[in-house]
Amino acid sequence: MRLMLTGATGNVGSRTLPALLAAGHDVRCLIPDTPAQRRAARRLPRDAELRWGDVRDAAAVRDACEGVEAVVHLAAVIPPTSEEQPDLAREVNVGGTVNVVAARPQRLLFASTLDVHGRTQDRPPPRRVDDPLVATDAYTAHKIECENLVRDSDLEWCILRLADVPVLGPRPPHPIMFEIGLDNRIESVHVADVATAITNALHTPAAWGRTLFIGGGPTCQLTYREFLTRMLAASGLPPLPDSAFSTAEYVTDWLDTVDSEALLQYQRHTFDDILTAVRAGLGWRRYLARLASPIVRASLLRMSPYYNSAQVQ
Repeated sequence: MRLMLTGATGNVGSRTLPALLAAGHDVRCLIPDTPAQRRAARRLPRDAELRWGDVRDAAAVRDACEGVEAVVHLAAVIPPTSEEQPDLAREVNVGGTVNVVAARPQRLLFASTLDVHGRTQDRPPPRRVDDPLVATDAYTAHKIECENLVRDSDLEWCILRLADVPVLGPRPPHPIMFEIGLDNRIESVHVADVATAITNALHTPAAWGRTLFIGGGPTCQLTYREFLTRMLAASGLPPLPDSAFSTAEYVTDWLDTVDSEALLQYQRHTFDDILTAVRAGLGWRRYLARLASPIVRASLLRMSPYYNSAQVQ
């Protein structure tokens, strides 16, 4: 199948592209022509076709969609950047999706997020795809709007709402990590399993016209305390104190993935597998982090508004 892929250099896209190629698809990638994206594109498989252009450019999207049978639309500005630059995020997230729909591919697979269900810690898990949608920030408002755009089009569509997809390697810390209450439920999913789900959806007729959760299943359902403590340990770092974290609800939860797993058969990795991949991805940096853990820990805690306030009191 001839495909057009957006977001090919991102966390999910960079793992989805090799999976699509391995499945025999002919893949064209639309990539913004910036120095950072040019550097990132060097790591992509050489048998993919690269088109330099931005999803915000309707003409570039239209040209990239010419002759393809389906679009896998992963490009998005996500938190925290979506909240720091909401205008840019809307141009990419909503404007880009408008352009993809207007290009009229035969089929459109759209990546959304579990976050569209809002704060749900007061309800018994798991979340189901027909639960109410509640925008809690710019990003979730964009994704809800885009889902409606996709459903209201006359295209054949599939919407995948993704659980948390950890980056399996170095990533800069951000204060947003302290905004999630430690008792919040959170479900993760290995990025390779997301790539498998997307690839399998393309040749699964029963997935089209459906909205499906993509999560790691019971082995990836934790509290944020468990999730973060084990992720920090995999990175060579000790736990952080409770006082550094908000006690508020956050837009995370456990998901009902029975239907998506039955259709797409993608859940091949546990949370332990994610941790193993994180350790491997960090390589020597993990040992350096362990040696410098007091300094790294102090640097992380300086990002927390809650810890700093607690220390003053």
